[in-house]
Amino acid sequence: MGLTLVAGPANAGKVALLLDRFLARLDDEPTLIVPNRSDVDRVERDLLARCGCLFSGSIGTFDDLFRRLSGEGGRPAATDAQRALVIRRVLGAASLNGLERSARTRGFADTLLATLGELESGLLDPDDVDGDLARLYAAYRGELDRLGLWDRDRARRHAAERLASELDAWSGEPVFAYGFEDLTGAEWALLEGLSGRADVEVSLPYEPGRVAFASLQRTAEDLAGLAAGRIEELRPRSAEYAHPALAHLERALFEESPPPAPELDAAVRFLEGAGARGTLELVAEEVAVQLRGGTPAEAMAIVVPSADRWRRPLETALGALDIPYAVDARARLDATPFGHALLRLLYFAWQDGGRPELFAYLRSPYSGIGRASVDFVEGRLRGRAVHVPERVEQQTERLREAPIPALAELREHDGDPVRNVRTLARSMIRSAYGLEAPPAGEGSRLDLRAEAAVVRTLDELHAFQAFGETLSTDAVIGALEATEVRLGTAGEPGRVAVLDLLRARTRRFEVVFVLGLEEGTLPRRSRTSPFLGEDVRRELGARLERPDQVSRDRYLFYTACTRATRRLYLVREAVTDDGGTREASPFWEEVASLFDSDDVKRATTRRSLAALTWPLDAAPTERERLRALALLAADEEDEARAVAAVNGWERRLERARAAWRRPTRLTGGAVLAELAAKTTFGVTDLERFADCSSAWLHERLIDPRTIDAEVDALLRGSLAHQTLFKFYAGLPKELGGDSVTPENVEQAVDFLHRCLDDARKGGVRLELTPLQEAELIGTLRRDLEGFVRDEAASPQPLVPRRFEVGFGSDRSAPELQRGLRLADGTQLSGKIDRIDVDPYSARGIVHDYKSGRAHSAKQIDEELKLQIPLYLLVLRDLVGIEPLGGLYRSLSGARVSRGLLRQDAAEDLPGFQRNDYLPDDEFWALVETARERAATYAERIRKGDVRHDPKGGECPTWCDMWPICRVERA
Repeated sequence: MGLTLVAGPANAGKVALLLDRFLARLDDEPTLIVPNRSDVDRVERDLLARCGCLFSGSIGTFDDLFRRLSGEGGRPAATDAQRALVIRRVLGAASLNGLERSARTRGFADTLLATLGELESGLLDPDDVDGDLARLYAAYRGELDRLGLWDRDRARRHAAERLASELDAWSGEPVFAYGFEDLTGAEWALLEGLSGRADVEVSLPYEPGRVAFASLQRTAEDLAGLAAGRIEELRPRSAEYAHPALAHLERALFEESPPPAPELDAAVRFLEGAGARGTLELVAEEVAVQLRGGTPAEAMAIVVPSADRWRRPLETALGALDIPYAVDARARLDATPFGHALLRLLYFAWQDGGRPELFAYLRSPYSGIGRASVDFVEGRLRGRAVHVPERVEQQTERLREAPIPALAELREHDGDPVRNVRTLARSMIRSAYGLEAPPAGEGSRLDLRAEAAVVRTLDELHAFQAFGETLSTDAVIGALEATEVRLGTAGEPGRVAVLDLLRARTRRFEVVFVLGLEEGTLPRRSRTSPFLGEDVRRELGARLERPDQVSRDRYLFYTACTRATRRLYLVREAVTDDGGTREASPFWEEVASLFDSDDVKRATTRRSLAALTWPLDAAPTERERLRALALLAADEEDEARAVAAVNGWERRLERARAAWRRPTRLTGGAVLAELAAKTTFGVTDLERFADCSSAWLHERLIDPRTIDAEVDALLRGSLAHQTLFKFYAGLPKELGGDSVTPENVEQAVDFLHRCLDDARKGGVRLELTPLQEAELIGTLRRDLEGFVRDEAASPQPLVPRRFEVGFGSDRSAPELQRGLRLADGTQLSGKIDRIDVDPYSARGIVHDYKSGRAHSAKQIDEELKLQIPLYLLVLRDLVGIEPLGGLYRSLSGARVSRGLLRQDAAEDLPGFQRNDYLPDDEFWALVETARERAATYAERIRKGDVRHDPKGGECPTWCDMWPICRVERA
């Protein structure tokens, strides 16, 4: 009777010895304590392989043993969901000196809950601490007492106290334990109590004096004191299991005077990648090489500092090469497809979520609604910017001509949110998989685990309701957000294990990849609890002190490196995605220093940002070989073609090479026929063609559009044009005159505001948010009011007479339908915003409203602007008014008016920039030049003559067409 400590380095056979002794004591009903729930199944399989069958003994975690010892006198233990509800209630009722807002966040509550758990596991009471923490601890205990519950750590404490005080708590069965480096106060009390009533054997990885085990020194000393001399120190045996280089690594890592190193012989490899994705692709390619070499997938492990952080990037890298893997970790419900869809629907139904939340659910397979139907409805709603929850639901049901079943299910059962979510979760699984064929794929297995986790949480919430407690919808959502789902288990047949440093300690693999060996990533930075600082921990004792983070990570890195028996890969990101250098972790340097520097150089594989492909002979997959072949063809075309011919890749190579050629001229017969038949051209189309014919192709011919309607310059300009049309057309009736004057300007401004309101009601089909509405109408009201006041102060004698004058279309006035002739067989169409005329003669000017800047006469010529010059020809040849000039009228900013004016009309048109007045010969020459340019552009369009010809020779920085533009790219 008593405790025996079995100590030794990694791979010394400690666990194997413990398992043998467990089997030897089967007649005594022994108990084996393992670190994690996943270890239970693995150890059971290991024991069955050793003895064939087991009829006695038990295997479990510390939690299982504590539950066994609790007996019948204890209270039920509150589940995680119930504890979270209790702590939120405590925080809601507490006065926290200005921290009330922070206390409402999940992070605050989770941190406090973890701290209280530490205090309970350290066998401390509220009186042992002080301040706000003492008050919150006491309130938490009081709330649990009111409900007749204990939390997990309080139940552990009761079990340890019962073991120490009741004779029938334990009947002398031997206990074996391994995989524990840090023992809580409750765990220590349990071992101490058991060692006085039974044979207890504990395995601990430890060697006195070794730096790698510094974080375990206190635990080792405490267990040695309890063992009272019953200590077995096992000798190192790595050389019996592992490659000589790996055995040397185990013995020499972190030692000041390491022994001479053997040759690496590829047993330790160093991988340096560029960028996070590039580094993981390097790992994935090495895994693929190992798989092709015959290494079973389950014999390989990827060890990461944090599974949560690395899971998705690894999913991308491993998935690209179709490498099967299993992540031995748990993730929040929202990280699973099922949980994401469920929570998004709850956000919409209960927390005023918007259109994205509802359609995240509807678009999922769990809604039971066809994808085509969802696409149609969402497109309509996004096209009209419908976002208010009530309107989203109303319009969705109207367009579907049916209600949304899930929303109805959430509103049944007299408002019981727990029962409603349970019904919804069941219907979601049924909608995704039906009732005939059971789900069997990996994705469906994850869905079933997620649904089971939801049901467990709902069961816990239902049990909480049984205490007479009422749960709000927010409380149910909060509990589901905190629900965790098991993603997988390391050791699944045919899958590479992905696990964190802590879970890797008790496993062994042929090949191990250790990731995150950059400075700042490993060792990790220490995290201090805001409730329990290190000084407070030392003062309280009760095994609350935590080892230094660097020492802890040093030990975990040591265990990760010693998990490999054949090959170890150390992986680091040497360069960030933007080219910045990242320093290597000190742990990387420690390993490299153990071996000959030339050996390390030969064992290092580097991949730079510029290395877009592998060398052809080293590419790990056919896809990578084809990429390497395409790169080779850029320099050695004949050699590349020969390689392609040998491997049957000729067609693939030609397609890859064709991707670099981006001809701009249109060649499609149907498109060319349609363009050749075109006779009427819009003035804005020709002006865009002048800017860049490639931009014209994509904007005006291909015409890609975003699905989401938004308040943009086009909408703003359209609303401004409608408002000014209504204003000037109604001005004579409203004010009794054609012009705005200083005398009637206030009345005119009031009328303008009414015109803007009318235009808003009839001209904007979007459902704007209050902020969008205020911004759009407020800025337009300000700008248009300023424009009208400028008109009132203007000395111009001309009066506005014609507005929105269209030409060249069937909807134009009869005399304007033929359009402006550009050349034989081509004419111009468009719309003049406003024409001002001399009340005493047939002379006038044209106005073109602009949301942006106005263009001077010189800029009209240099920047190939066509609207004003061509509108002047329309005014003369179609409308029958002698042009005095044309103006671009800016509606925002300084509201500058610039344009093209006849010098001999300067007295009739005073107040404009001097450089915009041109002599008649220059005036008409510029107008005719614009006609010739327009005719040239029209002819090029008819021939499909598209080029990459941005005005000025370079693409402007604001152009957003570059991803699809036909630009030759290197």
